[in-house]
Amino acid sequence: MYLVAVMDCHTRYVLSWRLSNTLEGHFCIEALEDSLAISTPEIFNTDQGCQFTSRKFTSVLERHRIAISMDGRGRALDNVFIERLWRTVKYENIYLNDYESVRQLSAGLQKYFTFYCLAS
Repeated sequence: MYLVAVMDCHTRYVLSWRLSNTLEGHFCIEALEDSLAISTPEIFNTDQGCQFTSRKFTSVLERHRIAISMDGRGRALDNVFIERLWRTVKYENIYLNDYESVRQLSAGLQKYFTFYCLAS
């Protein structure tokens, strides 16, 4: 499964998240659009994954006049906040629950993000 989250780097709040069983970019676009309904940043930073470099994804950012920033090779610290989130989600939720189905995983992540991370 693939998990995407949009995080406010200033507050460290997770503004939105989505889970998908494919790397097709639609779930990333949905998370992006949900986050833009909460807040519109001046700069949006991602890694260089195909789902973030797609024209469909970048056009959403361009339409909102948001500058696009993508990590360069060897720039692990550029995404340090989201990488820390992934570590925390794994150790505090996924590894402890050993989900047996996608439905269980999705419900567990919903509960986790609602309680611990989502901006109010």
